[in-house]
Amino acid sequence: MGGIDVIATLYALLFYVATLLLVVGLALRIRRYAKSPAPLKIPTMPAPRTQSGVYFRMFREVVLFESLFKSNKWIWLFGYLFHFGMLVVLLRHIRYFTFDVWWWVEIIQPFGVYASFAMIIGLAGLLVRRFTVARVRYISSPSDYLMLLLLIMIAGSGMMMKFVAHTDIISVKGFFLGLMRFQFNHLPSDPILLVHLGSVAALMIIFPISKLLHGPGVFFSPTRNQIDNSREKRHIAPWAKKLEE
Repeated sequence: MGGIDVIATLYALLFYVATLLLVVGLALRIRRYAKSPAPLKIPTMPAPRTQSGVYFRMFREVVLFESLFKSNKWIWLFGYLFHFGMLVVLLRHIRYFTFDVWWWVEIIQPFGVYASFAMIIGLAGLLVRRFTVARVRYISSPSDYLMLLLLIMIAGSGMMMKFVAHTDIISVKGFFLGLMRFQFNHLPSDPILLVHLGSVAALMIIFPISKLLHGPGVFFSPTRNQIDNSREKRHIAPWAKKLEE
């Protein structure tokens, strides 16, 4: 077995393990969130009075980062640049997992390149904030810096492959299409590509145990997903209803 085959096999196994840990870890975390008791009505005011209002509030929170915008405009700007840029970049990468590239994925290809700059700018701003703002620096843990640096490494190595040292993207696509069919295909041994893929796998592994879980966690936050109807309807947590029966 040649050197390239060894690398392809190691990275194939790495992504299988990373995907398994990501899916199982997320499923367990979401299950835990869903089963967490919410014995009190604690929606953040002003709160919606109807279920449709809750849906609209969650939409604004997830899509526009409404509460962050009201709290701090600079953090909102850098955070939105990062998240929006990452979304476009991720959508652009769908082409590596489908044999025939969908038309809308083709359309966003050039926009994905520029979105990577927005992603880097947003991450850099969030990282500088942790160093320069005293109260943020005080509550920051090593994992907070690690997450930002890991994301910067992923985005930076991806941009280097685009603008500095090109790699064989046809082989990369063949490698991932093969993984979806449990086949170990050729993977280029370019150092930047290996760093990029290794960083992505590392992020997948630690995602379920990191603060990045605020993504799915926001949907289970009682301060956001509860209706302000405590005067009209008594709130009883599911586990409390069983005690009354």
